Amino acid sequence: MSDTALVVVDMLNHYRHEDADLLAPNVAAIIDPLAGLIGNAREREDVDLVYVNDNYGDFTAQFSDIVAAALAGRHPELVRPIVPADGCLLLTKVRHSVFYATALDYLLGRLGTKRLVLAGQVTEQCILYSALDAYVRHFDVVVPDDAVAHIDAELRGAALEMMRRNMSAEVVPAAKCLGSASRQ
Repeated sequence: MSDTALVVVDMLNHYRHEDADLLAPNVAAIIDPLAGLIGNAREREDVDLVYVNDNYGDFTAQFSDIVAAALAGRHPELVRPIVPADGCLLLTKVRHSVFYATALDYLLGRLGTKRLVLAGQVTEQCILYSALDAYVRHFDVVVPDDAVAHIDAELRGAALEMMRRNMSAEVVPAAKCLGSASRQ
């Protein structure tokens, strides 16, 4: 059991939406740090890895359908390096926060999680709202600034500052996110 969970947010994306052309280059910039963070979490017994992804309004979709659609989308090169391995914890969501109408809070309680590392997309939307929901649930929040992608650079900066100031989030590079996870 771990007290730290890495939550990968909305990275299984088909990039066929209004902001995709603005988002994709920023996702490309975070893939290596994010893939490294995911790889580190997979190797450690003291970190739980949870993927939470939008179901894009398809309530019949299995998680494997979401992965397949992302791999068949406009930017499979942004999906391949971070595809969940067999046995990963997987949840779908319907709105911005990873907590809204999902079983994440229950899952994290069962896992004994106290510290959440939120990585993925979009910094000024889903990451920000998820950080707030984590904070009001008394989780320690960590955001790897090089493993969260944005649509708008100015809003990215404001969102990171809001998380730091208003939610006491630790905003650090991905390479440092799991360094203080408890080892058991």
